[in-house]
Parts: sequence; C-alpha cells; structure tokens
Amino acid sequence: MACDRVAGMAASMRIYQIAVPAPLYRAFDYLAPVSLAPGARVRVPFGRRDLVGVVVGEVTKSELPASRLKRITQPLDDNAILPPSMLSLLQWAADYYHHPLGEVIHTALPVRLRQGHAPVASGVKIWSLTPAGKAVNPQTLKRAPAQKQVFEALAAEADGLEAERLVQVSRRSAAALKALRAKGWVSSHQREARPAISGDLQTAPQLNPDQKPAVAGILAGLGGFRPFLLHGVTGSGKTEVYLKVIEQVLAQGRQALVLVPEIGLTPQLVNRFARRFRAPIALLHSGLNEQERLNAWVMASAGRAPIVLGTRSAVFSPLMNPGLIVVDEEHDASYKQQDGFRYSARDVAVMRAAREKIPIILGSATPSLESLKNARQGAYTLIELPERTGSAVMPAVRLLDMRRLKPSEGLSFPLREALADRLKKSEQSILFLNRRGFSPVWMCYDCGWVAPCQRCDAQFTLHQKKQKLLCHHCGAEQQVIRRCPSCQGENLHALGEGTERVEEALQKFFPQARIERIDRDSTARRGALEEKLRRVHEGEADILVGTQMLSKGHDFPNVTLVGILNADQGLYGIDFRSSERLFQLIMQVSGRAGRADKPGEVLIQTWHPEHPLFTALARHDFHGFAGYALRERREAGYPPYCHLALLRAESPTPGAAIEFLASARTLAVRLSPAKDVQILSPLPAPMERRAGRYRAQMLVQFPHRAPLHDFLGQWVTQLAEAKFAKKTRWSLDVDPLDMY
Repeated sequence: MACDRVAGMAASMRIYQIAVPAPLYRAFDYLAPVSLAPGARVRVPFGRRDLVGVVVGEVTKSELPASRLKRITQPLDDNAILPPSMLSLLQWAADYYHHPLGEVIHTALPVRLRQGHAPVASGVKIWSLTPAGKAVNPQTLKRAPAQKQVFEALAAEADGLEAERLVQVSRRSAAALKALRAKGWVSSHQREARPAISGDLQTAPQLNPDQKPAVAGILAGLGGFRPFLLHGVTGSGKTEVYLKVIEQVLAQGRQALVLVPEIGLTPQLVNRFARRFRAPIALLHSGLNEQERLNAWVMASAGRAPIVLGTRSAVFSPLMNPGLIVVDEEHDASYKQQDGFRYSARDVAVMRAAREKIPIILGSATPSLESLKNARQGAYTLIELPERTGSAVMPAVRLLDMRRLKPSEGLSFPLREALADRLKKSEQSILFLNRRGFSPVWMCYDCGWVAPCQRCDAQFTLHQKKQKLLCHHCGAEQQVIRRCPSCQGENLHALGEGTERVEEALQKFFPQARIERIDRDSTARRGALEEKLRRVHEGEADILVGTQMLSKGHDFPNVTLVGILNADQGLYGIDFRSSERLFQLIMQVSGRAGRADKPGEVLIQTWHPEHPLFTALARHDFHGFAGYALRERREAGYPPYCHLALLRAESPTPGAAIEFLASARTLAVRLSPAKDVQILSPLPAPMERRAGRYRAQMLVQFPHRAPLHDFLGQWVTQLAEAKFAKKTRWSLDVDPLDMY
C-alpha cells in the first residue's frame, strides 16, 4: 500500500531535467508538483549537498523509476531568468566545447545568482555635494589636496559621481569622502543606472572618406545576421565606426553588446560612449564586486541598459532586444578562457549573432588569421580603413641591428638619442618590453647556478623594489638569495632586463625625465592604472615603460616615439602562433606613436633584422605578413586549415599524466573511424612541472570540423566514465590558442 501511494504521488509530479554545477556530462531528472520554465533556477538535493541548478527541459519519462527520483527542494524563480535564446546558446557552447552543461550555465551567471539570490538590482552609490557643501569655497581645502580634488570633481557634476569614478580623480578618494562627509559637505544616495555624463553631449565628428562607406555597409546589414571584419590601421577611427552604428541601433530601440579584451580598456570606452549617448551603460568585468555585476546583468536583461560593455564573460549577458555585437581587438588572446570552461568569447559572440539574427563587427588593426581567412573566403564581409584619421600618418619604422650596436642596460645608443630628442621637444615616448620585474634571471657568476622555482620548471624573476624572487608561473616568492647554495659564493647578479630595470636605467640616463612604469605590478592597486593614464594624458609623464598593457587601445596624442626592446622574444617560439602574436603585439604598440598631428617614429631593437616579420613591420604591411603566415600554416597543416583539440592532464605524481594520456589515446584510436585524423602521441608539456603538478598533453588534429566534434563527443563521454580517468585531473581544450 505504501509503495502504491508513493508511486501515485510520483505519477502526479512533473519530471524536469536540471543542469547542476558539477563536472558531469548530463542533466539530472527531478520531480516537482508545479510548472517550471526552462531557464529558471531551482534548488535541488545533489549527493550530500544542496545545489542551485537550472531547468533545461521537461520529460514525460525518466530512465530511473519514479520512486528513485528526488524532488526539487525549492523553485527560485517564477519565470525563466535565462531566455530561450540564451539557454540554447549555452547548450550549443557546452556541446561545441565538450564541457558539462551545468558548469557552462554556472559560468554564465553572476555569482549572486549562482548562490540563489533574487535577480534584483540594488542602487549604485552616488556621491554629491550637500547644500552646505555647495556654499563652501574649495580653496579652504588647499591643505588637504585629496579632499580638494574630490570636492572639485563633485562640484563639476550636478548629478553626482560614483565611487568608481572618484577613484580616478584621487587614489585617496575613500578617505577624502569620509572626511568630507564628517564635515557635512557630501552625502550619498542610491541610483539604479550608470548615468550619462552631464552637460552637453559630445558632437560626433565628420566621417572621413574611408569611414563613410564602412558605416553605410554595416548599417545596411542591420536586422539580420552578417559578420563584418573591420580591419583598420591603428588610429584609423574604428571606434567612431562603432559609435555611428550603435547610434542607429539605439534609435531603433535595440541594445548593443560591446566586448573589449581587458579591464584596462573599459574606463576610456565608457567615457567616450557616455559623452556620445545619454543612455545607461551596463558594465561587466572582473573589477566589479558581486552586487555591481548583478546590477549590470539585471539592467541588460531587462533592457534598461541600451549599451552593455564588458570583457570576455559579458558575451553571456541576456539582452531583451539585441541589435548589434561588437568585438573590439578581436585578435586578442584574452578572449579565450584558459581554464575551466575553455571557451572563446569571440567565437561564441559570432554564434550568438547568428542565432539572434543580428550583425556583428569584429574590429582589429591586426586581425587573427582565422578571421582573415573567413573574410577572404567570403564568410565575413571585409571592411578596410587603410589610413589614419585627420592629419595623422603612420609612424616611420626603423630596425636597429643589435649585432652591430652595443646596448647599455638594454638600450642602444640610437634609441637613447631618440629619447633625448623627444625630451627636448616636450614630446612623450613609450618603451615596450613584455617582461615585468627587474631581471628574469638571478645567477651566480662563479659557478653558473640560477635561482630556480621549487614548484615549477622555471627560474625565479628578481623584483628589486620588493627585494624578492618571484615565480611568474605559480606565484611562489622568497627573499633574494645572497649566498649561492651551490658554491657558497656571493658573486650573484641579475641577468637580463625587465621593466623595473629599464625604469631604473632611464632614471640614470635621463634624471630629469618623468617616468611612468605600466605593468601588472605597478597597477595592481585599484585605480592605479587610471591614475597613471591620467598623468600621461595631462602631460605629467615623459617616458612610459611597460608591458603589453600599453599596446591595446590607448590614444596618447603626444607620444611620437615607440621603442621596442627585445623584439625577438617569441620569434622562434615552440607555439606555431608565436610569430603571429609577436607581429600583432609589435604592430599594436607601434601604433601608439604619431596618432595626432606630430609625426611618429618606431625603433625596433632586433638581432634578426632580415626576418620577413620585421620586414613587414617596417612597411606596415599586415597583408604581406598574413599572406606569408597563411602559406606557412597551409603547408604545415595548422589552423585555420585544420581543426585542433588538446587533451591536457596533470597530477602531483610524476608520470601519471602521461600514463593517463596513453590510455586516453588507446581509447581514441579505437573510437576514431576517420583515416585523415591525427591523434598524436602524448608528450610532457613544454613546462612539465608547474605549481607542483606534472603536466602533459596530447593533440588531436582533423581537417574537418564536423567529424572532429562527432569523435570528441564519444571520446569525452567515455573518458568521463573510465576508471583510469578518475585518478588524474584532465581537461579538453577545443580550438586551443596556447599549445603549452
């Protein structure tokens, strides 16, 4: 009787498939007495835990008997928080990248929604002057400069400012606000949306002869799916093309999603967008706190943010009425997630545009070879902006043959001369070196010992300002070793240059120069990058020295010289993409020179001036380099002329990763029917030991995409169930960008 009663209760229940955040390649059946919409969140029992899952569908029958099905603990949403189009896109992404659907959906949601909080936006804190504060003369604060800066910024903005904006005004804004509030001169209130900048909107400049047909061509594609590759040289006005098209999208009552590769590019784009559109802008990037991310997500989903601007994960933002997607710097490797769910935001954005039936603009001065091949074959519409805007021209490029020049502290004499010339003219210079720290090697000159990281197959990097040795791979650090552990000698020295060392050398060569170092170390504190960029724009810096953070999207009108140090780094790398990345990086950073009416110059220090890559750089010949690189790829059978998947494994036990991959290869060979598939033998990773774990990898190569995914679907499913796979941490990377 009891069994019959249980069966009768189960029969009156509905059966829902729930995706839970677990590394399992399936959804799970649960019972519920109420109707639930696909895309709604629920709380479910899973093992010994309660998890927040998402409804992905309803079925009439389960593989398990009804008596064994568990009940949903609690529905969390009355309606779906993921619309059908977004849920479908996430299911596609899980299938394409062969990653568990529950983890894919988990990645796409803000943290607060993953935790079960309601999708409700709270207000953004806005600071403004009180009536008493408006009566105060700011000169009374001249002995408190931070308070004076914040006070004057608030006085200039009748609608008030967010704390995030005030950090850009003064890095001590939090303490200044506290002091001003104690005096009764400022107060805060909550406001939902990020406001447009008050005052008159910025007038749009006249489009030049290249921009006009570019905008017209894209506008003709509104209302349907059409991918555009906007290839414009640095300073050609790609952003203005975006703005003109977005203006029309907003006029139609639709939303625009704009992706940028890094947080550092977000503030300047926000300011530029806000000065053109009196519309709320939803920001989504990792620099926000959890509530701020939820606020932006809700605004985008509800259609209250006509413009959504963010980094990689913003591609999964639900939009009520999508009209356009823009991927700026589409070539940038930052769009590829390198752990967990290893998706490419650029590629997902293209698929999303196709499903939403809206146009997408992929913009770059140095497009990826994959995108360029798509354009040459007609899959994308190629739009060229070959000239800089206004009176600006491309900088002159000179190769410095380091075989004939003796550098001092990494700087050749011609480069030092050029720097001195710019200082005399009150012009700014950039020195680019993609290596932070003081020196990459701490070495004993007596016996040749080099300070190793104990957890990685790598050397420590000397950070002299911190007086520490740091590993840039695992984050390990220790005090600088003064006595050689091998020979007990004390003749230890730094070998090679990093940005810290170049900064020190510049201070020695040019003691009167104002030098700004911009790298991950110098900008770690919140607001530090914005403060440094402000000083550059306001002419408070003469020489900038930094890493690739300087190469992306920054517009410095007074920079007329760019020096590239150690340009050969990556020229002969083990990754087949090394030369492409090197060309893109140098061309991007070179583009910072001469962007206004003053002519620019680029000096490239190299030991291989005859290499075709540098020859193309000297001519600003992207298409020449791309043609050479694509021919190499075709002959070698590498992407974009084939499709790759990389199976990675790691273990704290030496040899365990290779052993797992050998078993995985045996399984793969048995499953693969295609004769033209290449399943290469497993190999240790180029850096085998990292953070105390031993890593190995195995490459799978197919000439065609469809059979690759058919094979990967079977392979991953069986690997997930195989006993030998339980002892090793492994992951599959589809369309890998890094081969190590």
